[in-house]
Amino acid sequence: MLSESFFASTGGPPISSRTEIAKDVGIYSYQLHPTLSAKATFKKSSASVNCLAVNESHIFVAQKDKAHVHVYSRTRGNQEALIPFSEKITSLALVQDVLLLGTAQGRLILWEICTGRQVTTPPCHVQAITCIAASPYHVLTGSDDSNIHVWSLPHLLDLDVRADHEPDRSFSNHRAAITSVAVAKGTNPETAVCISSSKDKTCVIWNYQTGEALRTLLFPSVPLCLCLDPCTRAVFVATEDNSVFAVEIFGDNALLGPRSEGLLSTAVQVTTPLGVAEADDGPASCIAVSFDGTTLLTGHTKAQLETSLSDEARLTRVLNSRGFPANVLEDALISLQHSDSGSSAGQGANEPNEELWHIINEQRALQQLTFQKYVEAKAPQ
Repeated sequence: MLSESFFASTGGPPISSRTEIAKDVGIYSYQLHPTLSAKATFKKSSASVNCLAVNESHIFVAQKDKAHVHVYSRTRGNQEALIPFSEKITSLALVQDVLLLGTAQGRLILWEICTGRQVTTPPCHVQAITCIAASPYHVLTGSDDSNIHVWSLPHLLDLDVRADHEPDRSFSNHRAAITSVAVAKGTNPETAVCISSSKDKTCVIWNYQTGEALRTLLFPSVPLCLCLDPCTRAVFVATEDNSVFAVEIFGDNALLGPRSEGLLSTAVQVTTPLGVAEADDGPASCIAVSFDGTTLLTGHTKAQLETSLSDEARLTRVLNSRGFPANVLEDALISLQHSDSGSSAGQGANEPNEELWHIINEQRALQQLTFQKYVEAKAPQ
């Protein structure tokens, strides 16, 4: 059976004047399929929104209001490195073996993980970069200055030191800060779709390779985060009023393509939410969809996952342990001791023999006492 995992990062207030890392925050690894369970935790981290990136071997977390990134090993479960940078990091993304960092001064930093080489662009954004999205050949940066820049990744990584690092194109249709950007998978210029959300209560669908604005969506509240269906069939948007919306792109009322209704320049009003979170949970600050498009995950500012690291299925614990776990053997002995001794009561010649049962019970008590001593001897001191 295929398994799927997700990571959650948290942030909190500083615990003293000398540090900005709170005691009760960190990074948490969860298994989503086949059963929801917590797998691991990574401490000494406090991350802001859009400041977590993960690959197969490591976790990269930009620390809140800091100019450095913590690097954690997924296999060892510990922090391996602290990487300093020249400016505070406000957003993070990963494409292949290149870590993309947006700064509070509006710069884009590219860090080649394998070589350690860094490439820094000029401050093309006049305010902080709030979100980064990447395709195999392009990088998109959204900023508090309401603009979105599209960069050529091969051009940025060019070894020619004389190369100028300027965006290929810019989108300026939004009238307020950019809150999130999502990019469709694939490299075909005709289907190079990206979606941006802004505090002006709109989401805009773009072709980021041609620079064309394809459709504008209007929401009743500020969209805070969004994600695309794995096949780019729909976009999921979480808004400031605790609502989550699902907007089909190629459904019955298609927004794009030959089946689309009305002019592409006409804005579409989105009014009916897919669901509304509890008021105590607060609005969602991040959103993601599973690889099969059937499960939607939202992270909220006040909510907590109730699954703990000990909430594994009993069968999973038995299968992953060497031999039989101590608690399973102990439960079996107890259940055997409390079994109905009269369940085997026969008829006629099979009358219960009190003396025989007395011997059996003594043997069970001796067996349980021996096992208890074995457990105590094996217990860590």
